[in-house]
Amino acid sequence: MLTAEQVLAAHKANVETLFGLTAKAFEGVEKLVELNVTASKAALAEAADTTQAALNVKDAQELLALQAGLLQPLAEKTAAYSRHLYDIAQGTSAEFTKAFEAQSAETQKKFAGLVDSAAKNAPAGSETAVAVMKSAVAAATNAYESVQKAVKQATDMAEANLNSVAATAASATKSATASVAAGARKR
Repeated sequence: MLTAEQVLAAHKANVETLFGLTAKAFEGVEKLVELNVTASKAALAEAADTTQAALNVKDAQELLALQAGLLQPLAEKTAAYSRHLYDIAQGTSAEFTKAFEAQSAETQKKFAGLVDSAAKNAPAGSETAVAVMKSAVAAATNAYESVQKAVKQATDMAEANLNSVAATAASATKSATASVAAGARKR
């Protein structure tokens, strides 16, 4: 049976965890805002430069070359932005996962202690029921650990796929840019 002090300590720990996670969420939002402000400033500066360059174009071939020259950096910047965005989300998610895992481990430990205490105080003849209960707890713990491993593998695979897609997109953009630039030079 839980004492008032144990209940109070559990609530205090939960409140501390909540405020800690809230702070981490705000850190993630701050990083996202900072990334967007930086990207917006860069985009505005590039738009001004591009407009100025377009106003100085003398013929269609020069315009095509200018457009071709803009494609690759744009794709690379988009991939870099996406990567930064993913890193922010991943970092914030990792903090939440770490807190959840710590809380879950503590809860599992307390529940296992409760099961052991119940087993010690069980009436004679209930050994089979206690063994079944312990077996169910062990199975649930194993299932939870399996799910955690599967989520970790899925996350790793998603990250590898994101990196692969980004590399493929950058490579395709380089090829397309080279083709457009070569076509502009032939004219």
